[in-house]
Amino acid sequence: MNFPLLFDFYELTMAYGYFRAGIHNRRAVFDLFYRRGPFDHPYVLFAGLEGVLQGIEHFRFGEDEIRYLKSVAPQIRDEEFWDLMHRFRFQGVIYAPPEGTVMFPREPMLRVEGRLFEVQLLETVLLTYVNHQSLIATAAHRMVEAASGKPIIEMGARRAQGIDAAIDGARAAYIGGVSKTATTEAGRRFGIPITGTMGHSFVLAFHDEIHSPEDAKEAELRAFMRYAEAFPDQCLLVVDTTDVEHSGLPNAITVFRQLRERGYEPVGVRIDSGDLAYLSRVCRSALDEAGFPNAVIVASSDLNEFIIRDLIAQGAPIDAFGVGTNLITAKSDPALGGVYKLAAVEWEEGGTRRWSTPIKLSENPAKVTLPGRKNVVRILKEGRFVGDLIVLEEEEDPRGPLRMIHPEYRWKQKVVTDYEAVRLLRPVYRDGRRLIDTISPDEARQTAAASVAQLSPEHRRLHMPHEPHIDLSDALYERWMEEIRKRRMQAQT
Repeated sequence: MNFPLLFDFYELTMAYGYFRAGIHNRRAVFDLFYRRGPFDHPYVLFAGLEGVLQGIEHFRFGEDEIRYLKSVAPQIRDEEFWDLMHRFRFQGVIYAPPEGTVMFPREPMLRVEGRLFEVQLLETVLLTYVNHQSLIATAAHRMVEAASGKPIIEMGARRAQGIDAAIDGARAAYIGGVSKTATTEAGRRFGIPITGTMGHSFVLAFHDEIHSPEDAKEAELRAFMRYAEAFPDQCLLVVDTTDVEHSGLPNAITVFRQLRERGYEPVGVRIDSGDLAYLSRVCRSALDEAGFPNAVIVASSDLNEFIIRDLIAQGAPIDAFGVGTNLITAKSDPALGGVYKLAAVEWEEGGTRRWSTPIKLSENPAKVTLPGRKNVVRILKEGRFVGDLIVLEEEEDPRGPLRMIHPEYRWKQKVVTDYEAVRLLRPVYRDGRRLIDTISPDEARQTAAASVAQLSPEHRRLHMPHEPHIDLSDALYERWMEEIRKRRMQAQT
């Protein structure tokens, strides 16, 4: 996994600019964070860390890459710079929370420290992994929440925006809580449970001489019988190819009875079109009456979290939901706007080194960055989420009564006592090697489930969720205000 040219070209031009200015080896700190949650959701599940670590381990420039870069940047003729690129190995430090952790807007999901030019070059690769997988994990989580404990099956590879999006998306969806994937390569690569039965083409393949509805019904029965012969102990039939009520369902029950005579029990039926609430009731009633109360009903057909929620609210007797396009593409909000911003850079004055903490000012208040080396302290009370405190790394964790103040609306305050303070970011990569073991999807999935379980139902609801309490420490807030005042004064002179 070596994609050293997965960077925006301006990262190369900036790296060379740093080199020419003689500041490329200065220590720098970048934060990766997002400003607004996708789907108007108050949080995301942080995912993609394993991809980040594998990508960084192999991020290096060979002779072919250097030759290409020279060809597209002929103005860079400094061989010392190209030698620096050729010898590139990331020797900095990456801090991150456990993969799967719930993270809120403006909180660093990655803190990257190292030489200025090297941390700059990593911008695109880091954002690519984290933005995509965090988005899909969060989309999956919303659908799992909507399903109220009933399984969600990811089946969207054919609609994904590319092969990597299909495979990594299946991993992220599993972290978000889906029970299985239909993407076989994701199963092989990550150990995710896979599933799959039959599609409509299997039924239509037996429609050789069709002159009447009765011929179509008989052809469907032949298809079901052949499938049941091939998979007697895994027989789940798609019943909406012709007509659910008058063909698919009666034929399925006929085949199920034959299976039982042979000593097998059917798995159930899948409905992929029509009024899923109505048809699922029809199926449940007929299956129960025929003596198959344990046969499951799986629904698919362009489902999203709101359709799933409504089906559950209507009491539709659906046992599992197959979701494709709306999950694997996060169709309703198909990009997480994660950004990668400079938070601190080391300078030398009179032989003394110090950290400068510049911020980006903007007419849009949401785009004003937070300065310094930061961490996130999660405040829990009896195991439940109370709020987060973004702190400067050098600060100690809070003790005693804690007054939490909204960073923008300062009149919104609360005092917390008898709490647990958990620092989220810890080093995961240093000096050219990772510091943690390979993160399995199961491990990240468990982290996500535990992190989500700390939240209240009000935070987790799909529509108009409760705003989480995210505060800045007093020291960070004062530094932020100081940098804003300094920048304004500089702009006025």
